[in-house]
Amino acid sequence: MLKKLALGTLVLASSLFAANEVNVYSHRHYDTDKQLFKMFEEKTGIKVNVVKAKASALIKRIESEGKNSPADVLITVDAGRLYQATEKDLLQSIDSDYLTKNIPAQLRDKDNKWFALTKRSRVAVYKLGTGIEKELKTYEDLADPKFKGKIMVRSSNNIYNQSLMAAMIAHHGEEKALEWAKGVVANMAKKPKGNDRYQVKAVANGIGEIAIANTYYIGKMVDNKEVAQAEAVKKVKILFPKFENGGTHINVSGAGVAKYAPNKENAIKFVEFLASPDAQELFAKGNFEYPVLKGVKASKLVSSWGTFEDDTISINTLGENNAKAVKIFDQAGWR
Repeated sequence: MLKKLALGTLVLASSLFAANEVNVYSHRHYDTDKQLFKMFEEKTGIKVNVVKAKASALIKRIESEGKNSPADVLITVDAGRLYQATEKDLLQSIDSDYLTKNIPAQLRDKDNKWFALTKRSRVAVYKLGTGIEKELKTYEDLADPKFKGKIMVRSSNNIYNQSLMAAMIAHHGEEKALEWAKGVVANMAKKPKGNDRYQVKAVANGIGEIAIANTYYIGKMVDNKEVAQAEAVKKVKILFPKFENGGTHINVSGAGVAKYAPNKENAIKFVEFLASPDAQELFAKGNFEYPVLKGVKASKLVSSWGTFEDDTISINTLGENNAKAVKIFDQAGWR
């Protein structure tokens, strides 16, 4: 049985350092993950202890705990946060033939300090009947004046938007990225507010015609007890834009072994398990994410949205460009 630990607890019980346990600091908050942790326990006999909090809080905690940190594994989402943990020297290189063989180079840290577990794509969600699909082909198109008053998107404080901007910088440079950001701001239907689901519901209800959102949120809206969310997705459709000189933007959730992991061997086994076929299939079917392991298929619902070609920009590059992305958003007035 999983043991959930409060974030405010500064000192973990000595039992956590037992050889048959692994201490996981996780930003992910899905039922799928609970199932995966239980599967790992049943398969290995290694007990999973979980600390859940926002990525920034977990990173700060590991940093403040230093050499005394009980953390074995950090799980978080988005390139920016994985890069931040790496830059703060909170993770260590993983020597795993399985991971290096099965996780593509562009989906892992250059020094193997973290590995992607799932992929998400940041896409355009448009209202049916608007004809947007005939006009919108690329991310660059979002800045076209013809879409004035039509775009719904969340704040620039959002890490997903920052990584999209980081990719734009990688493709076109900072000057053109700034021009693009200004164009999108000019095309917003209203000032940024709310999360991705809010943007989709707004478009479904006639506020704007294009929402920028992560794919897995759409799956969660379809499979949702809240009537407003389930009804909203019936009025919209996903479109997979691409960069003019690239593919469709993707981001990841990923895991790394903490620098001072007291249960390093168990930690590596745990990360390898999360990249195994059984775990990847559950990630895909249970949380509407794209698997990173070749041969594992996306869920039936996700597959029904269509296919796309992944952008080839390394996830590392998205993290490296994060600070530049934040600066450009400020310059463009994207609040």
